[in-house]
Amino acid sequence: MSYTITLHPSGHTYPCSADTPILKAGLDTGLFMPYSCRSGVCRTCRGRVVSGEVDYGGVHPNYLSDEDKAEGLALLCCAKPLGDLVVEVNELDPQDAIKSKFMPCRVLKMEPVSDDVMIVTLGLPMNEPTLFRAGQYLDILRPDGTRRSYSIANVPSNDGVRQVELHIRRMPGGKFTEHVFTAMKLREIHRIEMPLGSFFLREDSDAPIVMLASGTGFAPIKSLLEQTLQRGTRRPITVYWGGRTRADLYMASLAESWAATHDHITFIPVLSNATDACAWTGRTGFVHQAVMEDFPDMSGVQVYACGAPIMVESARHDFTTACRLPEDAFFADAFLSEADRNGLPQA
Repeated sequence: MSYTITLHPSGHTYPCSADTPILKAGLDTGLFMPYSCRSGVCRTCRGRVVSGEVDYGGVHPNYLSDEDKAEGLALLCCAKPLGDLVVEVNELDPQDAIKSKFMPCRVLKMEPVSDDVMIVTLGLPMNEPTLFRAGQYLDILRPDGTRRSYSIANVPSNDGVRQVELHIRRMPGGKFTEHVFTAMKLREIHRIEMPLGSFFLREDSDAPIVMLASGTGFAPIKSLLEQTLQRGTRRPITVYWGGRTRADLYMASLAESWAATHDHITFIPVLSNATDACAWTGRTGFVHQAVMEDFPDMSGVQVYACGAPIMVESARHDFTTACRLPEDAFFADAFLSEADRNGLPQA
């Protein structure tokens, strides 16, 4: 059974079968709808069902409450149609979309930058330079059919790139990250899909920018910021990077160099569990709360947040409710481990 999905306010329509998520069917049709995790956690793809009914797809109440459902909200990466639908969603310009593709890649470099973070450089096919937008991510396709998602940390090129840089954190018990840290070899071949996601800089605004990262959420922030430097963007940018200890800020010297050489960039590192060994004299506590201290009124800024789901969701909630940030000025990419996706420890 196939139903018709009508997007509001654009009026775009497309078919969607009863067993296909609304988001996937729209993307497959060539429309560009906001999305990130595709797992019902990050809420980037949230839309409002104006008419019709959906199967919500078993989304956890933490990410879609009964109150949300009563207001007509649904996470379109999980929701499936039970009939014809009209859905209100903030569509993106299809010209901003780059169709993802599958390709082989080869491990070119592995650089441990802390006890639990490895920077991995992948070589892409030489005969077909690959396009992506700063902030987007790729999926590594595993032989068992599972995927692992990692943001791309280097800057894209209008002519395409032949390498991508990934920042991979070791997850205890994580099958792929254990492989990265214990068995991965140079020239090893993997299969990937890229580019994915709608986390990229909205350049139709001149509002000041707050970039917010936790842990390896720094990877897409690095790509975004370095692209602004490449393009000569002069919008004020404040970068907040949170970690538990100093070692978690594995590229702090790079971020410090941005601030030292560009007067429109400010870098504020924040530690939540600084030890004596850190010899830390900087900001402490939760990184999103440091943002709130510095920006009590966020009505005139844009926020780009990336990292652990709890940080992203706390920032989204607190910034919009306590600091007057418009909901459509918050852009995010939540980093989900398989434990986050499954709600269970990784095997």
